[in-house]
Amino acid sequence: MSGITTCLRFLGQCDSDLRKLAVNMAPFPHLHFFMTVFAPLTARGSQQYRTVTVPELTSQMLNAKNMMAASDPRHGCHLTVSAVFRGKVSLKEVEEQIQNIQNKNSAYSVEWIPNNFLSAQCEVAPRGPQMTVIFLGNLTAIQELFKNVSNQFTAMFKRKAFLHWDTQEGMDEMEFTKAESNMQDLVAECQQYQDATIEEEGEYEEEPC
Repeated sequence: MSGITTCLRFLGQCDSDLRKLAVNMAPFPHLHFFMTVFAPLTARGSQQYRTVTVPELTSQMLNAKNMMAASDPRHGCHLTVSAVFRGKVSLKEVEEQIQNIQNKNSAYSVEWIPNNFLSAQCEVAPRGPQMTVIFLGNLTAIQELFKNVSNQFTAMFKRKAFLHWDTQEGMDEMEFTKAESNMQDLVAECQQYQDATIEEEGEYEEEPC
């Protein structure tokens, strides 16, 4: 949250606010769950921070090892993406590297959402590293997390484990069933847009030269 709100708290090349960010990052009402990346990740005990370059930061943005969630971004498509760079970085270099990232990862992007890669820059560097990047992505790969939570919930709900703690407070079992159904709907919607991207790529491949 600190990185995402950086441009709202400090001077930077950004004309956005949280409302615009929410509107641009959530093209579909139900899919408003974002995955975040922080780069570079450095051990707290490091005696000295190594200076990184913009190309290194952009390459780490889509690295599953830097994800703050147990999900691989390569297992889905990118609906919308936002990157906030902090420190003394060149806007021209940032734009060039983002364009390279988009070209390199075009298979994971969707053509039916134009201008779905946003970027911003804040000159105030955080404590420690001289340059950092915060990546915020609306990725269909987040359904992996939803599936894990749903499977764990289903296993416990079948045994009615710990259910009495909630029912004795006034909750009804149907509320849990509805919550499980909502989670399954989220997974299905993520898969729907992911399949739409795959079908779109297949149509392009079938077009004659």
